Amino acid sequence: MSTASVFAPRPLALGAALLCLSLSSQAQTASIAPSQTAVTAGPAGALAAAPSAAGSTEHLGRVQLTGNPLRSQQLTQANSALSGDVLSLRRASSLGETLDGLPGVSASYFGPNSNRPTIRGLDGDRVRMLNNSGASVDASSLSFDHAVPTDPLVIDRVEVLRGAAALLYGGNAIGGVVNTLDNRIPKAMQPGLSGAAEVRFGGPAQERNGAVVLDGGVGSGSQGWAWHADLAGRRASNQSAPRFTAEGESATEVRNSAARSHGGAVGGSYIFAQGYAGLSLEDYHNDYGVTVEPDVQIQMQRQRAATAGEWRFAPGSGAAELFRRVSWNASSSRYQHQEVEGSGEVGTVFKNRGKDLRLELEHAPLGASAAVKGMLGLQMERSDFSAIGAEALVPSSQTRSSAVFLLEQYSAGPLTLEAGARAESVRVNSAGDAADAEEPRFGAASSQRFKPRSLSLSGSYRLSEAFSLNAQVNSSQRAPMFYELHAQGVHVASGAYERGDVNLGLERAKGVDFGLEWKQAENFVRLNLYRTRFASYIALDATGEEFEDEGERFPVYAFKSVPAVLTGFELEGHWHLPAQLLPGTQFAVSATLDGVRGHNRQTGEALPRLAPLRASLALDANQGPWTARAEWRLSARQNRVPALDHATAGYGVLKLSLSRQLRIGNNEALWYLKLDNVGNQLAYSASSVATIRELSPLPGRSLHTGLQLRF
Repeated sequence: MSTASVFAPRPLALGAALLCLSLSSQAQTASIAPSQTAVTAGPAGALAAAPSAAGSTEHLGRVQLTGNPLRSQQLTQANSALSGDVLSLRRASSLGETLDGLPGVSASYFGPNSNRPTIRGLDGDRVRMLNNSGASVDASSLSFDHAVPTDPLVIDRVEVLRGAAALLYGGNAIGGVVNTLDNRIPKAMQPGLSGAAEVRFGGPAQERNGAVVLDGGVGSGSQGWAWHADLAGRRASNQSAPRFTAEGESATEVRNSAARSHGGAVGGSYIFAQGYAGLSLEDYHNDYGVTVEPDVQIQMQRQRAATAGEWRFAPGSGAAELFRRVSWNASSSRYQHQEVEGSGEVGTVFKNRGKDLRLELEHAPLGASAAVKGMLGLQMERSDFSAIGAEALVPSSQTRSSAVFLLEQYSAGPLTLEAGARAESVRVNSAGDAADAEEPRFGAASSQRFKPRSLSLSGSYRLSEAFSLNAQVNSSQRAPMFYELHAQGVHVASGAYERGDVNLGLERAKGVDFGLEWKQAENFVRLNLYRTRFASYIALDATGEEFEDEGERFPVYAFKSVPAVLTGFELEGHWHLPAQLLPGTQFAVSATLDGVRGHNRQTGEALPRLAPLRASLALDANQGPWTARAEWRLSARQNRVPALDHATAGYGVLKLSLSRQLRIGNNEALWYLKLDNVGNQLAYSASSVATIRELSPLPGRSLHTGLQLRF
């Protein structure tokens, strides 16, 4: 099966989206794509796309869900968020590319289709991926060529916690959390019908994207039924790039990088005065080329059922004297992808069946002034993973985990303190070699148990109306993943023979994070400094050995615990310029600067895939319904690399965009035009694995346009 036949042109399934463009003449704000623009921590600086947008801005510390179960006004951890028009203008083909460039956030960039977020130099299983605060089951942490099964087009909001969040989300959040939020389980009444439709064309891969989202409800006041439906589709050709040389050949496009995806979801909730209870069903498919191999495609699918709800105890009731609310979040997912060879033969099939449950019980405020708030939580997860085929480098396995956690918060005037603890129990079962295995590699079936513990103490102090300080110290532990314990085979994505170690213990880290913020109206400057010291960092290190397979030789890498340290900073600012510069036009300047360094404390060798020093400078201009933006992104040369990697050259790219708020009938709309990499600069990502870097440069000059209708 050739690439051309797999990705032969077909009409994109967007009939519903196009029909939606003519549905409603009632001016209602779409629940998933609100016109208000978030003032966020991204490099965009988040100047409102129009005056109507500027009237309703938000600051993440006041509205954040992730890492803030007590709904605090002051958040003590470094964070970023994207929503509204800011998210619409940043959306890319993958979640990692969408978030790349936020302070402290880069992307794994295994070609344009497999792009997982990296936070403060940590990737894979150290960054927890969540969907509506529940587990997102997939295989993206196992290999760089496995995509995250999320379509950015239907995301309402993305929240990022930078730094250890193991207290609330387990050891898999030792590096941070990315939470995608949508309205698939409505939490409030949505009378009548509202929605959004969007179409996008162009870009470096000549994409044809579209989505439609509908929200509605039946009821009165704060009680009734609310429902949601969404549908999205995407088609892309091979990605274009400035002329480059890969494997001795000159090229202007990234080979085998075409893709097509489609998905949809329905959901509904019963809303009542004290809370809500709801259910959603999701189906997602993504077929894409694996750039590292010229004739292999991955055919992915995931089905997910989720339920969520909350009960707020009525004031004056007996229960309200003890508790404020109880909430739950549970899901069941079926993930599968198969790697199809050029001949049409299915090489390897990966399956992951997962279930998770999260319960939170918030107690009533304590103390004479209700200064103490807190909650107790329970989290349970189950994952059944299998890989069958020629390139299965891990045995079938089961992972079971359960945890309890406690979080308490004390507030007194300008001071907020938080303290918490988490205790987990994780069991990893390996099925070992099959009874009829021709070449046994994994040994006999085995079972291992780990008991990670996490502690955290954080605080924030408002020095004045403009200045505030925050700090966090934490001790986090992570149980090794099944592939770190049991891998034994050639991993094409990394170009190496990988060997697990069943004797691995817990990954242990202690960290400190310090932040200083100045904020006045919509102007702000934020500085974060952090240091994470690992007593036992589970690294994939070269052994110096080689493995021969069918005449091809692969270096042998082994998972092992090493002492390591990561140190870095994040600086960002946003300023509105004086209005008299040009009458009738609002100007704003945004800037970011971040950097991270990490090394093995035993050998001094640099940790792999660390983003170099990065900077950005942007100017936004807003006049009436028009908004224009010019952004310069700079990435320094990365010389600090492991022994078998090589340095990555620095680069600078210019990005331009123009958008206009419209009215189509009585409906609000947003049109936008984006010109990326204006100078057609050849650039490579230092956070990519070495086997893909020279095969897949970053996108070249491209023009992208889109129209979003809200009704």
